[in-house]
Amino acid sequence: MAQSNKKTSSVVMRHIIAALFLPVFIAYIYYLPPLPYFMMLLIIACMTALWEFYAMYKVPAKLSVPGVILGGLLLYISCSYPELFLTSIFISLFILMLIRLFAEKTPSGCMTEIGPLAAGLFYVGIFLSFQWLLRSGPLGMEYIFMLYTCVWLADGGAFYIGTYMGKHKLYPSISPNKTWEGAYGSLIGGALGALIIRMIFDMPLSIGSAVVIGAIIGVAALVGDLVESMFKRDAGVKDSGVFIPGHGGMLDKLDGMLVAGPVLYLLVRYI
Repeated sequence: MAQSNKKTSSVVMRHIIAALFLPVFIAYIYYLPPLPYFMMLLIIACMTALWEFYAMYKVPAKLSVPGVILGGLLLYISCSYPELFLTSIFISLFILMLIRLFAEKTPSGCMTEIGPLAAGLFYVGIFLSFQWLLRSGPLGMEYIFMLYTCVWLADGGAFYIGTYMGKHKLYPSISPNKTWEGAYGSLIGGALGALIIRMIFDMPLSIGSAVVIGAIIGVAALVGDLVESMFKRDAGVKDSGVFIPGHGGMLDKLDGMLVAGPVLYLLVRYI
């Protein structure tokens, strides 16, 4: 009974935080120009999520602090100066390797520290940059709203259908609570989100196209959630942080977006 009450309280807190946050987020995206405001939002989210990622893997501060700063710079450069993308990756990794080389007198543990640093730069910094590519393109604002709405409804569909109807485990070794029924809820929620945004903004998409795009985003969001769960289980933590009360850390809120953003960009750009 106590466990059930605790879970109910957590769900209520999630809804309260979301109800307070959503109007601010919608106004921020709708009324403010993408540069510099959306770029600033991405950089803040990137640096916060990177800090949590490095903390999960207990990367020393003398490496994690430069890693967080370089992650924010890498995101900015990859968005603003795409021709310098490869150069910025090389410089970022080279600087981190130099810091590790001279900060420690022993090579022991270097891969344990440099591995999460490099993985975080790609997993958070590069994956987030696709949201800027979406925002700066035609119908950019509409596709950003589609991305976030689809992922949020996919998460909600997975949670509620999985909680009340879930019986068949999806991937117990990575995420014991996820079920195949919840996965179908994620797909349905994503499709519903795309239909809602198509209708609100009168987007030039057929109903069928919107449903397919939304369903794919729903699946991508689920994969993103599983990827972060894999990292957290490997690191031995339940949440990436406590950035948002009732919601865990910033990385916990971005997990689905990190995979769904690039997937939506590729759908829009090439299909």
